[in-house]
Formats: sequence, C-alpha cells, structure tokens
Amino acid sequence: MKALIARGYGPILEVGELPVPQPGPGQIQARIHAASLNAADVRLPRGDFRDHVRLDFPHVPGNDFAGTVTAVGEGVTAYGTGAEIFGHAIPRALRHMAGSKNPSMTIGTLAEYAVFEANTPFLAHRPTSLNIGMAAALPTAGLTANALMATAGSVGGERLLVIGATGGVGVTVLPLLARAGARVFATATDTDRDLIAGLGATPIAYGDYPDGVDTVFNLVLPSDQLADAAARIRPGGRLYTITFPPPGPSFINRDDVRFELVLDVDGTLGGMAEVARLTTTIGAEYTLDDGVRALTSFADRHTTGKVVVKIPC
Repeated sequence: MKALIARGYGPILEVGELPVPQPGPGQIQARIHAASLNAADVRLPRGDFRDHVRLDFPHVPGNDFAGTVTAVGEGVTAYGTGAEIFGHAIPRALRHMAGSKNPSMTIGTLAEYAVFEANTPFLAHRPTSLNIGMAAALPTAGLTANALMATAGSVGGERLLVIGATGGVGVTVLPLLARAGARVFATATDTDRDLIAGLGATPIAYGDYPDGVDTVFNLVLPSDQLADAAARIRPGGRLYTITFPPPGPSFINRDDVRFELVLDVDGTLGGMAEVARLTTTIGAEYTLDDGVRALTSFADRHTTGKVVVKIPC
C-alpha cells in the first residue's frame, strides 16, 4: 500500500510502499479515504519526544481519518465490512498516554489502509450527511471542542478570550461558544479576521487581550507562558488549556483562578458520535502523493483551520 513514511527520526519523510496491515482480534482494517493533520504528526517523527517516546520505524503519521471498513478481526460486532466510519486514534507508541478504558490506537492514517481497535468511543459510523473531507477534519478538533464546552459548562453572558483561535480546535469551538451566548474575543492574524468574525467572535491581535474576562481558553501557547493572559482574568475566573506542560500554580501567580488542563483521554465528555454534529473549517487540501509537501507546509507556515489529505482509491 502507499503511505507517508518516516524511516527514522528527522525532518525527512517520503511517500512509499508498505505491506497492507491486517486486523487482529478486536480490530478492524479500513481503507482510508481522507486524513487530517495534527501537531503530533510533525513532532513525533521529527524526534521532539524521543526521550519519552520511542517510535518503531517505518512510522506512518496520522491520527484522524474517514474511511471504509475492509476487514474485521475476531470478536468484532460493532462494524461490518463496507461500513463507512470516521474517527481518531493515536500511535501505539503513545499507549501510555491513552485512556485506560477502550483506548483508540492505530498504525497511522496517512496511508491507503490502517488498522484500528474496534471497541472505542473514538470511532463511529459516518453519517451520510457528513462528507468525507469534513469527517476526516473533525475528530481531534471536535473531541477537544466538546471537552472544552463540557468542562466549562454554562458560558452564557460571559466575556471569553480564546488564544489560538484560527487553528483546528479554535475554528471548531468558536461557533459553540457564540451559540452559547458568550461574548468571545479571539486571536487572529490580519488575514483571518473576517473568518473569526464570521464564526461569532471579535478578532484581536495576539497579546492585545481585554481586561476583566471571565474565562480564557488557551489552544496554542505552552501552559507555562500564560501569565499575561491570566492577568486579564477577573477574580475567581477560569483558565483552560489544551497544551503542555501540565498547569502549575507558579505559571500564572493567581491562586484565585481555576487553571486546568482539558484532556479527555477516555471519551467521557463526548465521543465521536457527538462530534458528527459539529462543523469545522478546512484551510487546505492535498492528496497523499503530495503528502510530504502537506506536512512540511503544516509545520512551517501559519495554518488556518484543518489540513486534509485525500487518499483516492
């Protein structure tokens, strides 16, 4: 099968041939029609985490996908051959970071075929109303957006600040916050201001944060670089982050602010079936033959929304 392949640590990837993976007990094989890119697809093969995570090579990046089930392993009843599915799974090298209940693992979705664990809330049947590109773009962004909304609870009438609003999670969560009745201030580049305004937020420049916000959603900055944003939060407000390192009180010097990492590793705050009801913004599309350029551009340039890689049959 054709796949985007890292054969060792470093920035060099290639589109090449690998054997088609076969499902074991409790697993399914899927023909991948589209996948979308996430930061880990760049950082893992580049070796950013090699002191903590050892990859097996050849390594195929990719967590999010839409595809068709082509084979099922022993004991699988949730999906049959021909089922249209979509979802999110992490590389098996990151098993220690997955949830303890029905973790979703894969060998990489930037390939013509991949194998997944069948019994997980992070996979679901793809509704006919959800096209393949959107289904591939939504999983990680949608899961994170739903987790942020569930953790924050009611935000109606609040003043919110969203940092990193033009990324995949940002463009997915902004409409949810606006519909919930919040007044949202969101960071944006000059070229993205109209997009952010169209999603229901007031665009602002990075660092130009308003005072007296009730809640901050940090979607991009390292959690130890949020002191400036925290200083703009009203007494007793909240700061939610989806980035590492895990929050520490010394990072913000505010013992009156709830500072929390939002990471739903077990899918208890909403699985893939709930994600199917969301929408996101697709900023660029490539084919697998152009996968090296897709990943290089994603790593080196500002990306608006999600980058989708189509994998034609």
